[in-house]
Amino acid sequence: MTKVIPHSLFTDFDIDLFKAGKHFRLYEKLGAHLIEVDGIKGVYFAVWAPTAHSVSVVGDFNYWTQGEHVLNVRWDSSGIWEGFIPHISKGALYKYKIQSSVNGVITEKADPFAHYCEKPPHTASVVWDLDYKWKDDNWMQNRQDYNALDKPYSVYEVHLGSWRRGEHNRFLTYLELADDLVKYIKETGFTHVEFMPIMEYPYDPSWGYQLTGYFAPTSRFGKPQDFMVLVDRLHQEGIGVILDWVPSHFPDDAHGLGYFDGSHLYEHPDRRKGYHPDWKSLVFNYGRNEVRAFLISNAVFWLQNYHIDGLRVDAVASMLYLDYSRKDGEWEANIYGGRENLDSISFLKEFNEVIYSNFYGVQTIAEESTSFPMVSRPTSVGGLGFGMKWMMGWMHDTLKYFQKETVYRKYHQNELTFSMTYAFTENFMLPFSHDEVVYGKNSLIYKMPGDEWQRFANLRLLYGYMFTHPGTKLLFMGAEFGQTSEWNFEQSLDWHLLQFDFHSGIKSLITDLNQLYKSQPALYEKQFRGDGFEWINYSDHQNAILSYIRKGNNPDENVIVVCNFTQVVRENYRIGIPKKGNLKEIFNTDAKIYGGSGIESTKPLKIESISYDGRDFSAELILPPLSVTVYTLN
Repeated sequence: MTKVIPHSLFTDFDIDLFKAGKHFRLYEKLGAHLIEVDGIKGVYFAVWAPTAHSVSVVGDFNYWTQGEHVLNVRWDSSGIWEGFIPHISKGALYKYKIQSSVNGVITEKADPFAHYCEKPPHTASVVWDLDYKWKDDNWMQNRQDYNALDKPYSVYEVHLGSWRRGEHNRFLTYLELADDLVKYIKETGFTHVEFMPIMEYPYDPSWGYQLTGYFAPTSRFGKPQDFMVLVDRLHQEGIGVILDWVPSHFPDDAHGLGYFDGSHLYEHPDRRKGYHPDWKSLVFNYGRNEVRAFLISNAVFWLQNYHIDGLRVDAVASMLYLDYSRKDGEWEANIYGGRENLDSISFLKEFNEVIYSNFYGVQTIAEESTSFPMVSRPTSVGGLGFGMKWMMGWMHDTLKYFQKETVYRKYHQNELTFSMTYAFTENFMLPFSHDEVVYGKNSLIYKMPGDEWQRFANLRLLYGYMFTHPGTKLLFMGAEFGQTSEWNFEQSLDWHLLQFDFHSGIKSLITDLNQLYKSQPALYEKQFRGDGFEWINYSDHQNAILSYIRKGNNPDENVIVVCNFTQVVRENYRIGIPKKGNLKEIFNTDAKIYGGSGIESTKPLKIESISYDGRDFSAELILPPLSVTVYTLN
């Protein structure tokens, strides 16, 4: 058996950067790399295991025998073990057999930097390359034009394993999704797709949020290059790609990162900071330089090698607070006596600085549910540096309001108007995500009150309100056609529902709302700015009606929005208008094509010199039941 040949890809500068936590392309050095040394082809292996007494590479090429291929430890106290093994080729299976120098414990671990993994439940790493010829040059050179904060940003959230299934309930492959999913997103008009975690994970019920292979797209759906094809095809159709990214915690599976070299290497050694009680998982040690470099390198890896356009960072709130989901006595205050996790905050700031300084036209999005300040403000002014933040308060208040019978809504209008008191404190994304349609919460359509007609009218109203409210948009798969059952990760969406008019009407509505959003600059140019929104009337509680103006850079392109939150048709309903001109209805959620009653204003509406709502002019409208109507004024 050929032994390990001493070899290194590391320079002294690499090691200095690694120790300082400033090496953000570690995947180019650590892991398994197909190379040639002295004319011999093989694989260079490198792994970080500072408390190891010995590290062996075991695999199908040496019958998984410990001691056959022992790596060499570097002399520079970096804790890196490395070496070149000849005659190993692409597709070889391997793990690291690590014996601790502290307690003699032997662990058998998958490669933290593996580009490809065995299909679960198998857990070995696979020697692989990332060779691929991209065809998305046009997108990559111009994505700032699609991905900027003053552009339409409508996201379709997808769980790849359950969007659609094949025969015998099998997973669709990345290549099949590159046909079916890309076509569907293009058809429905979403500007971006967000994939729930696609990094390798061992346990299907975790939905991908318990990662073991941070640098490998899951093999459930195909090879790494197959996932590249999916991203490439999306880009060619003008659709941006966002990945869920999970730096908040990781599982303690035997082959994963936990207790990696017999010590607390990646996780914080203090259980009060290193264990997550909600998810029974381990928490990264954000104060350790090498761990920070690992995580930031991982974020860079997906943007660099897979052309990803954005990262939605999961569970940020759990990272920010030392007492998150912990009782008194289960957490320790920071050095200032506060509850903020200073190491984590520092890490998140550095992560955002690295991403935005190295990749033009990308976005980072925080799933953050608290009132932590300045999440989506630059680090230069004291913020965390994210591009956007999920508007969880808006989502909860809005769904709480919509679940009420319409007769009671007049008493709760403040649940809707409250969002505008803080709407511009962050760059908010409005999310109706997977979390709202699982665990007994009901699907969105079954959160709506009333009979069948009212349920669908309420859902159309909800979506119309969402798309005309300031902020970017996110909708979980199935919501776009009124999925009736709760999301089940083990089966396909209920596509058969599209044979029914109400459901196909919802899909048509979402398609047209996406088109409305993209075609009206007033709905996106100032979506994060206070001067992009103006109330007309927020105090008509008795009729449960809201009216407001959305503004863009050109005042002539402003739009007026009126929401009727009851099933009562309001005839001769007067609203104040800021100027003389032509008022034309351009969108109506009550249109018959969507399943509505068809009460529409097909002709331009007369604007009169009658003062109303504090304005010099006004117009009388007819408001359909449970509807959003949108008008242009020019």
